[in-house]
Amino acid sequence: METPIEKKESKIGAIIGTIVAIVLCGLPGLCLLCPLSILIFTRQQEQLGYYFPTWYGVLPLCLSVLFIVIGVLVPVLTLRKKKEPAAVEVLPPSEPLPPAA
Repeated sequence: METPIEKKESKIGAIIGTIVAIVLCGLPGLCLLCPLSILIFTRQQEQLGYYFPTWYGVLPLCLSVLFIVIGVLVPVLTLRKKKEPAAVEVLPPSEPLPPAA
């Protein structure tokens, strides 16, 4: 008797998606995180004679954190091992069927 051949899922698409998400979302988010936080928490711009409202730095800072979260979630969701559904056996009824009318 032949044994059934198990088909392995190809992870190439998930790996490419992970690399793209990290390069396009994760790295820019990390690169923007430091300068934007410096812009928010320092008052050097006041000494130079101009002032930016705080939300000029907070809004892009939240966007950079969102990019970092996307860069983390895409690999976790695409490369996780999916649970296989349990095989359900249908057992015949133990009592005989009633006669059809």
